[in-house]
Amino acid sequence: MKNDKMKFQYRVNEQIRAREVRVVSDGGAEVMPTRKALEQAHHEGLDLVEISPNAQPPVCRIIDYSKFLYQQKKHQKEMKQKQVKQEVKEIRFGPQTDEHDYQFKLKHAQEFLNDGNKVRAYVFFRGRSILFKEQGEVLLLRFANDLEELAKVEQLPKLEGKKMFLYLTPKKSGVTKKSQQRRDREEAENNAKAESQKTEAITDNGLFANAKNGADALDKLKQE
Repeated sequence: MKNDKMKFQYRVNEQIRAREVRVVSDGGAEVMPTRKALEQAHHEGLDLVEISPNAQPPVCRIIDYSKFLYQQKKHQKEMKQKQVKQEVKEIRFGPQTDEHDYQFKLKHAQEFLNDGNKVRAYVFFRGRSILFKEQGEVLLLRFANDLEELAKVEQLPKLEGKKMFLYLTPKKSGVTKKSQQRRDREEAENNAKAESQKTEAITDNGLFANAKNGADALDKLKQE
């Protein structure tokens, strides 16, 4: 069925209605009457294929039509394989997320971005926790700052109902996928850092830690 549809995308031989055409080849291009182009194609045992009907005059190639369709199909298949399916991965926080949980989710976000996916991070405010919406904004700004080497901000923190969203998209240039050895090393460093800050984070359920780090991130973003 797909091959049949592709056949009807191009006019070939006597289906070409223009009085003259531009015949292109590896040696260049030549404008000639369509009748002459058809005779040349038939003489070579090939087909006259109209590849650009909207040009003035229409552009044609003298080629084996079956081979031409095969090449077009192959090209489309290759282009489809090169397309990277980008997904949107979600990271959920609470307004009182502690340091250990923050580092855990930061690690997952790094993996998502390294795989070429977007990240939608959000803080969910349950009940009276909406009073901590400024704390949620600070947390998301810190999150964006910690990921600045891998991602750029697509949308700054924005409150929508009971959720505050931050959208991050991976940087297309200058970012290479980390080796497993490097990722393991970073994981060990993050775990060590989380353990060293665990006592302080537990004291007030992470509010002070997130507020302080988030404020520093906010100041840094303002200076840029």
